[in-house]
Amino acid sequence: MGKAKRQIIRIDEDKCDGCGLCAEACHEGAIRIIDGKARLISESYCDGLGDCIGECPRGAISFETREADSYDEEAVERKQVQQGSLPCGCPGTVLRSLAQEENDFSDEAAVAPVEPARSMLSNWPIQLRLVPANAPYLKGADVLLAADCTAASIPDFHGRFLKCKVLLMGCPKLDDAEAYRKKLTDMVRANGIKSLHVVIMEVPCCGGLARLAEGAVEEARKSIDLKKTVVGIRGNVLEEETLRYRFGDA
Repeated sequence: MGKAKRQIIRIDEDKCDGCGLCAEACHEGAIRIIDGKARLISESYCDGLGDCIGECPRGAISFETREADSYDEEAVERKQVQQGSLPCGCPGTVLRSLAQEENDFSDEAAVAPVEPARSMLSNWPIQLRLVPANAPYLKGADVLLAADCTAASIPDFHGRFLKCKVLLMGCPKLDDAEAYRKKLTDMVRANGIKSLHVVIMEVPCCGGLARLAEGAVEEARKSIDLKKTVVGIRGNVLEEETLRYRFGDA
């Protein structure tokens, strides 16, 4: 395949927040989230139709006409078969059979009886898009903001993360990221939230939830400790950090 002057997408990295919606919309897998930013990984994977453009909440993707590698449909199909990925091309959709993978549990631990766990859930609803910004249980609360998949990946999710916390859950990949940011800002600004703990998965698009929380605290300008925990698909903690925001309200 040679080069030709054609329509192709352009990504403005300054506007991109790494939410991953464009990668999901790109059926050819031409876009990947790398270092928290959407990037065109191959010109030959981009068909120039722009399915990704309408999905970007930040207006970071546009068309341009320039010399570029021709679209290679056969190469796209080969890549998808080799990677075992779903059409959206997002790294988080790579197909894996976890039952066949090695894990960190011994045979003895795997067959050991498990005592019924007690639920630590203290509020309802829990989906961020359904919880009003003025929900009474948010007043002065310690809040756990968790990506939807974390509860399925972390065996002791309740005991480890949820005790004495208000739970909010959401997915920055599938839901309205801008609506999340606005609602989180209103929640932090109006309720005197004491702390915010964000728990996300290791997949790149999940990082958008942490960035939304950080942006909300900065916009609300409320002094708060924001802790971020990144977990693997087996529930193991990969990274933890705490950001201490201090403004004039302290």
